[in-house]
Amino acid sequence: MDIKRNGSRPSGKGPEAWFTGTVRVDPLFQVGDPTRISGGQVTFEAGARTMWHTHPLGQTLIVTSGLGWVQCEGGPIEEIRPGDVIWFPPGEKHWHGATATTAMTHIAITESLDGNNVDWMEKVSDEQYRK
Repeated sequence: MDIKRNGSRPSGKGPEAWFTGTVRVDPLFQVGDPTRISGGQVTFEAGARTMWHTHPLGQTLIVTSGLGWVQCEGGPIEEIRPGDVIWFPPGEKHWHGATATTAMTHIAITESLDGNNVDWMEKVSDEQYRK
């Protein structure tokens, strides 16, 4: 058994290379070999969002508070609320974040393939975000 005590993992600012706007990342768990799964709680202030990205083995989001938006390439922007669970299949290009007026927090769970759990791409433009 391994207990990760609250407060034992410091919060961090979401890197500008991965996010637009103010984002806080709170690591929850990251398990090494042979397990490949990791999870974090991510809080997006109003207007904040990820870059476009994919995950080699997919990603699960669990919305815990606020109001957010998600979009897969070529699809509509979908509203997400507390209690919603979102699954992005492996390789699906997408972004997620808060709405323009309301913050949003979710738990993100991913698996790594050959040490990689995400491939970051270009920024979501203001035009794309406001559609």
